[in-house]
Formats: sequence, structure tokens, C-alpha cells
Amino acid sequence: MNSPARATPALSSPAAARSALEQVAANLSLAVRGKEKEVRLAVTCVAAGGHLLLEDVPGVGKTTLVEALARSFALSLSRVQFTADLMPADILGAQIFHAATASFSFRPGPIFRQLVLADELNRAPPRTQSALLEAMAQGQVSLDGVTHPLPRPFTVVATQNPVDFSGTYPLPDSQLDRFLMRLSLGHPAPEVEARLLVLARDAATAGAVVDPVSTPEALNGLRAQVAAQRLDDTVADYVVRLAHATRSHGDIERGASTRAVLALGMAARAYALWEARDFVTPGDVRAVLGPCLAHRLLLRSANQGTYTRDEALHLIEEIARKVPAPR
Repeated sequence: MNSPARATPALSSPAAARSALEQVAANLSLAVRGKEKEVRLAVTCVAAGGHLLLEDVPGVGKTTLVEALARSFALSLSRVQFTADLMPADILGAQIFHAATASFSFRPGPIFRQLVLADELNRAPPRTQSALLEAMAQGQVSLDGVTHPLPRPFTVVATQNPVDFSGTYPLPDSQLDRFLMRLSLGHPAPEVEARLLVLARDAATAGAVVDPVSTPEALNGLRAQVAAQRLDDTVADYVVRLAHATRSHGDIERGASTRAVLALGMAARAYALWEARDFVTPGDVRAVLGPCLAHRLLLRSANQGTYTRDEALHLIEEIARKVPAPR
């Protein structure tokens, strides 16, 4: 079955888009306090139509952020806990045989939601992890020769612990490259933790306190506006030079892919909307450079987990300083 034709979402103006982004970000900050920068980047990622990888230790608000995102945009949400015995059919769905009619019918899996939380993605074996690839790349699922379109908008937010590697399966490069951004929340500041105590609210319930402030249709409009943003030749050349610098750096085994270049451009387009602009500047590119590229680089060092990410971010900052930006 081919994907049915979809209605073209209505374009939003840059000013209206900024207002919508700020409204959602303010709503998320009610649930995840003291993380304005990370919240802004998460909203940018979703507005750009990308998938988000949240990499951090347990208990810092990753799940809360995802639940608040779903509620803010009024998106249907499913949470899949990835474990060693999880099978692809547990995510995608399966054909069910009905003995009374001697026929099969498709039972959709939890991936058929607008926002899918893949919790601890690296605890499932590679075969199960790869079940997400087609969904993340093409917004569809193919089973038994039949293609099932996923709802629009569709976003995957995955989490993983960068410290505990026991019983895990590192995400392959092809999987990592599907995530537009990788973010870490980190522990909140002491005054923020004290405020949470005063409010007598834990992180697990904080996501449920926010009300919808947008709609799935509005998110589709935002994504249409992002796609229509102007990226001039000089900025495009700047993005490519940054990517090439990662490929020729002595400490990097494998630099940014072409998919990463396209992802960086799309994220920069979305980030420009925070200034109500319909064009991208080099500053927009630098604002999303680390979150878009750090998880895609293969370094020559033997570091693992958090150390790899920190080193990758350091190298990207070094490259950003050395590659001249257009005036």
C-alpha cells in the first residue's frame, strides 16, 4: 500500500512562528525548570521535523521533557521501554490471524503515534533498534510487503545512558545519523532543585502539569515554514566548509556525512525563527552546530560515552573558531 496524498500544511509567518515557538518553550519550562537553552534546542529540533536523542544519566528530566512536548503540541504519545527481549513486532505491530474468518488483520504497534519515546534505546539488540530506521527516515513502516504510513507529524525521541554500558548495544552509525540533534539536560542548579522541593513535585509528574498550547496542525505549519526559510549560497558554503573541516581534522576518523550537512541546514532554518527571520545567518548555524554534529563524528581517541561526546563538542567548537564565517 502506498502512502496516501497528504494535504499541504498552511505556512506560518516568521513572526507567528516565533510566537508559537516561545509559547511552547515557556510551557516546557514549567515542567523542566532551569533548562531554557536545552528546551529551546529541543523545540527547534521538533519544529525542524527532526528526531531527538536525549543522552544523560537517569533522573534528570528526560522523560518529563518528552511528555511535556507531547502535551504542549497535543500529540499522541507512546512510550516503548527498550529491553534485551524486545522484538521488532513489539514496536511496529503484527498481522493477527482470525480463525473465525480465516483472515489476517494488521494490529498497529506503539510506533503509530505522533510522538514516540524510545526509552533506553541502546538496551535493545541491533535488530530491534533497526526497526526504527524506516520509520525515522521515511515516516512509514513496511511489513509483509505492505507499507503503512505513520501519522503526521511524526517524531521519535530516544534516550540512553552515556555512563552505564552493561547489557547495552551501542547504536550503529546509521541509527545515530537519523537523529537531528543530541542533547543532554544535566542536573538542575541547586536553587532549581530546592524550588522543586518547595513545589512538592517530582520530575515524574512534572510533565503532566502542562496544558496544550498548540496543535499537531500548527506543528505541521511550523515545519512548512521551516522548509520555506531562505538559506543563501554564502551560508550554504559556510555549512559545507564546516562539514569538510570535520572530515579533514586529524583527531576525527570520520566526519560529518551529507545527511548531517542537510540536517544542520534544516536545524539552522528552524533556529532562525526564534528571531522571526525568514533567512538563516551564520550565527544560526553555530547555535545548532554542536547538537547536530557531535554524535555523528567518529573520533580517533579511545574514549567512550560521555567523554567521547565532550571531546567531539570540543573539536566542533575548535572548528567553528577556525572556519571563517561569511560577512
